[in-house]
Amino acid sequence: MTRELIPWKNRKRNEKPMKAEPIEHHPVAALHRQMDELFDGFFNDFEGFLRWPLMSRLEGLDPVTPRVNVSESDKEVRVTAEMPGMDEKDINVTLENNQLIIEGEKKSEQEDKGENYYLSERSYGRFHRAVPLPEGIDREQVKATFKKGVLDVRVVKTEPVRPQGRKIEITGE
Repeated sequence: MTRELIPWKNRKRNEKPMKAEPIEHHPVAALHRQMDELFDGFFNDFEGFLRWPLMSRLEGLDPVTPRVNVSESDKEVRVTAEMPGMDEKDINVTLENNQLIIEGEKKSEQEDKGENYYLSERSYGRFHRAVPLPEGIDREQVKATFKKGVLDVRVVKTEPVRPQGRKIEITGE
């Protein structure tokens, strides 16, 4: 049995050995090359990945983009967005094509002076969030308030417009 597993013992005397394929064409070499490319791409992107806060990575958002909660009742749709450290003058809220669009710019400056040091940090970032709204909203009754870093937008719902049908008579020829 072991004789069958050893290729040079199983070969006949006048039989020529098999020609080896070039290593770059071997399937295992191709797999190795693909794995190298996969890990190179992962670790190249990983450096930028580590710069964002953990929750931003989990949610797929950058650190400036506000977190949004949407709730709906029979009478209204309510959208709340957390925007700590911002003022209402830095935020624009618009209603376009059944989408509530929240956009703005967050600016942060920090300066600290001590006896042997001086610290100055600035960060700026623009954000844009589009929240889809259901059919049947009253575009004239949208109210937005901003209090203690939380934007609260309420959109009043109306009765959805139902298409009226009619029966079409079929005539024979």
